[in-house]
Amino acid sequence: MNLRLKPGSPVFGVAILILLLLTAIPASAGDAVITFRKVFKGSMPEFAEIRISQSGKCTYDIRQLNEDADVRPLDVGQALRARIFSLADELGHFRNIDLDIHRRIANLGAKTFRYEKDGESHEVVFNYTTNPAAAQLVEIFEGLSRQQDHLLTLERRLRYDRLGVNEALINLKNDYDNKLLPEPERLLPVLEQIANDTRIVEIARQRARALTSKIRGAK
Repeated sequence: MNLRLKPGSPVFGVAILILLLLTAIPASAGDAVITFRKVFKGSMPEFAEIRISQSGKCTYDIRQLNEDADVRPLDVGQALRARIFSLADELGHFRNIDLDIHRRIANLGAKTFRYEKDGESHEVVFNYTTNPAAAQLVEIFEGLSRQQDHLLTLERRLRYDRLGVNEALINLKNDYDNKLLPEPERLLPVLEQIANDTRIVEIARQRARALTSKIRGAK
């Protein structure tokens, strides 16, 4: 059926009303994204980039500089994402801010914070900062990078170097005890896999069980 919208007709009036209502609805805001990048040649790893979106679509790329980019999904809890964006708010979304202390200190790696939303972006690059909010952000992002690196190492050792699992667990325990991992519960699946794998030496399985118990007890 072909409806002709003639001025003054009931159908015309309804169409105009619908159009006015649609134009009155504000467009939904775009998803904000915060990116942390650290480049430190000669370290392990040399390159780390983590992208956190408010919607929860997060990614990481952790590797050596001579390796190809390998962007993968990253699980980050809502509470931690909220903390990251709250700190970015304190820093004005990195707009026109200088975070570096500008003193002659050792090279600690070039760090970049970047904020993107609705086509607008701001970023800041620094070596070391004493700004409290920025220092907390660095701690969170470096913790996420360290945590993901532990996960990748354990998964790799499980597949290719089962004798090396125990050493990897010792390194993980040191970082956990020093509270360097922002969401250690993300490591529980691989720890449980190690604990239940009879191909792994018993001392490593015991260590995995002890770490699992600690992490679950701290939640």
